Amino acid sequence: QVQLTESGGDSVQAGGSLALSCAVSGSALSARCLGWFRQGPGKQREGVAVIHPGGAITYVDSVKGRFTISEGNDKTTLTLQMNSLKPEDSGMYYCAAREVGWSCRVGYPADFKYWGQGTQVTVSA
Repeated sequence: QVQLTESGGDSVQAGGSLALSCAVSGSALSARCLGWFRQGPGKQREGVAVIHPGGAITYVDSVKGRFTISEGNDKTTLTLQMNSLKPEDSGMYYCAAREVGWSCRVGYPADFKYWGQGTQVTVSA
């Protein structure tokens, strides 16, 4: 059974920082793609950042230079460090995963098979 559990969401002021964590479990994911996605009120779910099986990282343009995705050495934790937060960064943030061998593009949430329940981030002006 694959499980993804997010934590770390909070309410912050613009310009602040937050670090989101995702606990990853499930032996089927020993080699896989991991990513962070978000969904604001009334908006479609969008990709934020993806770590590919070989270690390559892809960010959506709107977060480049502000957000950093990383994976723990034990492969059980995925982190999203968010700096210089803006009100438009508000939304529910989701951790997602896909087995190696499948597409896992940051711009395509449908590529990802496994999802967590999400953690809320609210950035006030």
